[in-house]
Amino acid sequence: MAQIVFDQVTKRYGDVRAVDDLSLAVGDGELLVLLGPSGCGKTTALRMVAGLEVVDEGTVAIGDRVVNDVEPRDRDVAMVFQSYALYPHLTVAKNLEFPLRQRGVPKEERERRAVDVARTLGLEPFLGRKPGQLSGGQRQRVALGRAIVRSPKAFLMDEPLSNLDAALRVQTRADIVALQQRLGTTTIYVTHDQVEAMTMGHRIAVMDHGRLQQVAAPQELYDRPGNSFVAAFLGSPGMNLIGGRVAVEAEGGTAIRTAAGDVLLQGAQASVASHHEQPVVLGVRPEHLRISPGGALEGTVLLVELLGAETQVICELADHSRVVVRQQADQARPRLGEPVRIAVEPAAVHLFTEDGSRLEEKTAA
Repeated sequence: MAQIVFDQVTKRYGDVRAVDDLSLAVGDGELLVLLGPSGCGKTTALRMVAGLEVVDEGTVAIGDRVVNDVEPRDRDVAMVFQSYALYPHLTVAKNLEFPLRQRGVPKEERERRAVDVARTLGLEPFLGRKPGQLSGGQRQRVALGRAIVRSPKAFLMDEPLSNLDAALRVQTRADIVALQQRLGTTTIYVTHDQVEAMTMGHRIAVMDHGRLQQVAAPQELYDRPGNSFVAAFLGSPGMNLIGGRVAVEAEGGTAIRTAAGDVLLQGAQASVASHHEQPVVLGVRPEHLRISPGGALEGTVLLVELLGAETQVICELADHSRVVVRQQADQARPRLGEPVRIAVEPAAVHLFTEDGSRLEEKTAA
């Protein structure tokens, strides 16, 4: 096991910076999730650790060794791809043994370790089968087993669950978390799925356009996003973002004036009074909005999504922006096209500048 450190790492493809000045340390034994939309640089960063992409600037270190010029086979990392990358003509047992065979491990030792890994992953009954005779979930477990059998310093996982159906994804991500906890192997896990990131990672590193936006524990990211991109990207759905201006009321209160109504601020948020008349973005998560006759915002119901235990009500505001209100399934559901008032929990408001930075940090600086 070993920590993995990116130190001012940049990767270019022509004029495009796929990864731009990335500095990030993954702790020994940590499961760190690289999260972001397609094209944000997360897979490129992972491939630089594996040695499948050349580092243009900066250094990548595994343990106490800089590996920029180390061949992939000598980095002692194991990569799991979304495509499984199994050998279709080999049995499960032979697929599990293959990495050990490449390293000259004696046959008896290879077989023993393959059986041990198969037992750990519930694959023992399938050792004699070939990948074409397995389900998607079973094939993904074989791919995981092939990584585990080597006992590498680090696991690198590139969206390994994207080919599985919803139920299998839930089960397999739980299996991966339990396995990583038991083995204690340093793991970088790439995904664009916010639910995977929130449920799996010790920490999440959010990337966009090649740049690291924020890295923190899942709950911290959710409760206090560092900028409006992280706020909107993290969560399912993400945070509602509403444009407005800071307004100091005649009686001394502070509000955010939006096209749909004025949202009064309380507590520390009210300190933004010094930004009177400046444009801001108000952020509030769907669970911190409710449909109420006395609500501050005025909107029209566009869509009602029934999700079993909860309902998502999508509303259009006067400026044609949309917000999502999350409510319990037993609450009264509004009708499509119905005008509604939407109440905002003042303590749950986040404020960002037009360029996306958290306003509180700038105020306190």
